[in-house]
Amino acid sequence: MTGEAASSPVSRTRIKNRRKRYLDLHPEYFTSANLELADPLLYDRLIRRFQTPAEREAEGRQKGYSGTLEADLLRSEAKLNALAHPDPNQTFSYRRGPDGEILAEEKDEVPKDKEEGYAKWKWEMEMRFVRGGDADFEYEKVDESEEYDDRGVEEQEAEEKWFDEEESNFVNEEGLRRSKSRELQGETGIQDF
Repeated sequence: MTGEAASSPVSRTRIKNRRKRYLDLHPEYFTSANLELADPLLYDRLIRRFQTPAEREAEGRQKGYSGTLEADLLRSEAKLNALAHPDPNQTFSYRRGPDGEILAEEKDEVPKDKEEGYAKWKWEMEMRFVRGGDADFEYEKVDESEEYDDRGVEEQEAEEKWFDEEESNFVNEEGLRRSKSRELQGETGIQDF
């Protein structure tokens, strides 16, 4: 979708819905090692902090020496950049402590356990994907494919809209149609005692 059509609110919503649907159908997207490199600080805070030494070793073997070195370098550079240029839109903040140490977060930002950390990380990666922030992904395959449209939801929304716009008519005893907007007179159908 290009040009004017892609800029309409309906088109942007459809594209975001398609991207979300893609993630729902392809959960393997979240197992990619490249997602660690997408936001190394976030990965460090939400995933690595809960890994056991054995899990870190297994992850390191999977990535290899160069992959581990790349992740460590990117994480270090990202920490220095976050200290030098604090971003108010960043999910988590870094600041220097009284002795010059790097303080990673406030206490309320710390996930309670591994599951909560993974859930927060997955949410952030999902929002990044839906916004179009994954530079390595070919979004056109998803954005221009009707395969990722949720037809059931769209049909239900169209039906609800039709019913909302439809004016109700009633048939009286003489068989005449009356609009709901006209005031009814006579018996109400409510029984008084």
